[in-house]
Amino acid sequence: MKLIDLTIPFGIATPPWPTYEPLQLKYFKRLAPNGANGQLLTTSNHVGTHLDGEIHFYTPGKDIASLSLDFLVHEGAVVDLSDCTTDYDIYTSKQVEERVEVREGDILIIHTGFHHYGWDQPTANEVRYMVQHPGPDVEFVEWAKAKKLRWIGVDCGSADHPMNTIIRNWMPVQAKEADAFFRQKFGVSLEERFSPDKYQMMHTRLFSQGIIHAECVAGDIDLLLNQRAIIGCFPWRFVDGESSISRIVAMVEDGRYEELMKKKAMASLTRFGDVAGARNPWIHEQARKK
Repeated sequence: MKLIDLTIPFGIATPPWPTYEPLQLKYFKRLAPNGANGQLLTTSNHVGTHLDGEIHFYTPGKDIASLSLDFLVHEGAVVDLSDCTTDYDIYTSKQVEERVEVREGDILIIHTGFHHYGWDQPTANEVRYMVQHPGPDVEFVEWAKAKKLRWIGVDCGSADHPMNTIIRNWMPVQAKEADAFFRQKFGVSLEERFSPDKYQMMHTRLFSQGIIHAECVAGDIDLLLNQRAIIGCFPWRFVDGESSISRIVAMVEDGRYEELMKKKAMASLTRFGDVAGARNPWIHEQARKK
């Protein structure tokens, strides 16, 4: 088995979820005169690729240290929804199951395509990444429960629609755009579609059921669109941790890995060496043909 990294680069330029503390880094010891380099880090848990734990939104839930490796590593699917979602759009379970097989108890990684606007990408746009990405409605939440999904990963700032979070109040210009989009596409206002009882439902309605999620997934995700693989999330063994910065990988057979690396060799890459998906439309075309 070989590993494909689904983690975004983590550094002082990596944006946290809006209003959360970013990574701060300094040296407290240097080779001269201390004989070793040592660094001090200060950060919130919601920077870069991270796993939201149950107690992030559910007080009697599990902390990160209580999550078993059997839960964190399992078979799963990577679905590409970039061909059916635009800014502020809503995706559905039907769209997922039209594109990839999702089995009961799976891990599900959702590729909206908005990781192409992540800070590490040549097409970086932090506002689109955090504020304009698509998200699910209550139908998707109920489907996730029925499928008994282990955990979900998304390639954007939040597993919830950004306009179903406090971002709606913080970004009034984008909220107005989203409201116009909802009225045109769905025939209802933003407030009607995402009423207060549905607020952050991917967090509030699923964490109590043991279905948590990872946010800001990316890396070489574009190589695995609409495919199945063993997927693993590796957070800190974090006692009392409400969430954790994590490494997420997909595990594939050696022969399959070689084929995927041949594709990567033909692809445009980010400055960190990951596939720059927005510049490689052939990847998404191949995914749609599967």
